[in-house]
Amino acid sequence: MNESARPLRLRRRVRRAAHRAVRRGALWTLRPLRWRRPPTPGERLRVRVLLQNAHGTGGTIRTVLNLSGHLARDHDVEIVSALRRSRKPFFPVPPGVAVTYADDRYAPGNRRARLLARLPSLLTPADEASFRHMSLWTDVRLLRVLYGAPADVLIATRPSLVLLAAELAPRGTVTIGQDHMSLGSYRPALRRQVVRAYRRLTVLATLTEAARADYARALAGSGVRIVRIPNAAPPLPGPPSRREHPVVLAAGRLVRTKGFDLLLRAYAPIAAEHPDWTLRIFGSGARRDRLRAMIGDLGLTGAVELRARTPDLPAEMRRASVYVLSSRREGMPMVVIEAMGMGLPVVSFDCPHGPAELITSGEDGLLVPAGDVEALTAALRKLIEDPDLRDRLGEQALRSVRRHDLDRIGPRWSRLIADVGGAGTGGRGSGGRAAGRADAGGGAVPPVPSGTLRRP
Repeated sequence: MNESARPLRLRRRVRRAAHRAVRRGALWTLRPLRWRRPPTPGERLRVRVLLQNAHGTGGTIRTVLNLSGHLARDHDVEIVSALRRSRKPFFPVPPGVAVTYADDRYAPGNRRARLLARLPSLLTPADEASFRHMSLWTDVRLLRVLYGAPADVLIATRPSLVLLAAELAPRGTVTIGQDHMSLGSYRPALRRQVVRAYRRLTVLATLTEAARADYARALAGSGVRIVRIPNAAPPLPGPPSRREHPVVLAAGRLVRTKGFDLLLRAYAPIAAEHPDWTLRIFGSGARRDRLRAMIGDLGLTGAVELRARTPDLPAEMRRASVYVLSSRREGMPMVVIEAMGMGLPVVSFDCPHGPAELITSGEDGLLVPAGDVEALTAALRKLIEDPDLRDRLGEQALRSVRRHDLDRIGPRWSRLIADVGGAGTGGRGSGGRAAGRADAGGGAVPPVPSGTLRRP
């Protein structure tokens, strides 16, 4: 380790340890507020979904919006967005779904809000990726929503929000945690908090069987119900790709986890062998300048296009012939489901945990060992040089992805909520835990046109 970096790392560890101690004290102070939630009159369950940023981009936001649209057919659904940092949502909000903003940049401010917004969050673990975006003001606003109008079912969609639901939801509320990654993907300190707190949930839903098995071992004996329910496919307008364009497509946040540096190294031999082909990468993030420099250093200028994120990725998929996923780690990548739904054969690293549960290698795509750059090059070369193989894998991908249709995924969620929500006011822990395990297939989610926006 660089000697000059040691004091900095030590200070970070001390700050995180201090924050964990203060957070434990705050939770101990707040727990008496968890009065028993009175039952909601009427037949429709009130479902509240905690989301980090309803106006942001990414697979988690898109799939949560589509799930909320499905649940709104039978329940009163409200999305609580912890943050609002842009006026308009990137993805449209489903009809019948209300959106409440906790920390809203566009709401009228006051002196107290400005003061608390300068202080770090006490409810968000310092080891969680969202910590730098949260503040003490966000905490206050989230608690106001949590203890305001009661919900029968509370669904949280990232570790910081799942911890909030598990530790501070009103007694009698059914709490469902959605894990869009896996237990092993979190830092050790956060992982310990997750294992300790998730035992208080009613249900924990994972996207993959591998993630479900990891949590089943870690939470053994807790009584929390652990289920695997994969994401449903988003609506994909228009016809699939005809796989006629000499384009390899990739998309995602420009961060280390997505492995675009590995992809550029893998594509360098392809660019020399097949100069008529182009690699297009769509996304935004902290590594844009680094990747742009790498494109120049590898002599890939003109062969690789680094483009901004696009709201119409299916249209770009229609103008491509191969999709490539180079991630070091995934949960269940929605973009792979989208690519398969557009008839593209997908080449992917077999990284933990999602790709192997989506792709049958040699049947509807190609999997290569995680991090093996040469194997990724060879798989791309195989599809570029063999149009018949591209067509065979792409057509089978269209058939395989039907297991993610909404008519398979949606009813699983509906049955789960009806099962645990019906006993929401009686039972153990946060909301009456039920034993057993549910599994699910997949499916196409209906469009999500604009819905209702309101604040607490």
